[in-house]
Amino acid sequence: SKMRDVTVSKTLDVPKNVKVTVQGRLVIVEGPKGKLQREFNHQRVIIKKHNKGRKVSVSLWHGNRKQVACVRTVASHITNMCVGVTKGYRFKMRLVYAHFPINVAIEEDGKKVVIRNFLGEKIVRVVDMLGNVEITRSKDVKDELILEGIDLDLVSQSAANIQQSTLVRNKDIRKFLDGIYVSERGTMDE
Repeated sequence: SKMRDVTVSKTLDVPKNVKVTVQGRLVIVEGPKGKLQREFNHQRVIIKKHNKGRKVSVSLWHGNRKQVACVRTVASHITNMCVGVTKGYRFKMRLVYAHFPINVAIEEDGKKVVIRNFLGEKIVRVVDMLGNVEITRSKDVKDELILEGIDLDLVSQSAANIQQSTLVRNKDIRKFLDGIYVSERGTMDE
């Protein structure tokens, strides 16, 4: 096997209007859209601020291949947090149905989705949004839902929960394409 690298590090730029605080492996990111924090205690990486907080580095000494891979992952998470507090994340989902129109009701000010008449089923599906993710109906596009939030993980997981709630059981899924699918992933300012 090849020799271990003594140290690996990844540096990322912090946007102008973002303040990053690092306490050990706790990273707090504050920006115009809010504040996010995340612990990286399960990885033995060293997270430091440089250049008056305009840069953040994630480094690791004497790591094996799997630990080295985590350096970039942690850096990506921090980048995603920076994007979240400046631009926010927006996922779009489309309702797809062949015959029975899916009836979607948004309740509790965009905190809860109630799905009825999926494939004509009588069962009512309820999906809660995670954290402070909000869901709305698209103003201009028919059968489109929009999820918005500053935490990418929560937005994408909420979207996944909606998609997973409308799985077609015991039928040929090549024919029965009904469901609610993620159609677009992006930031709020796009």
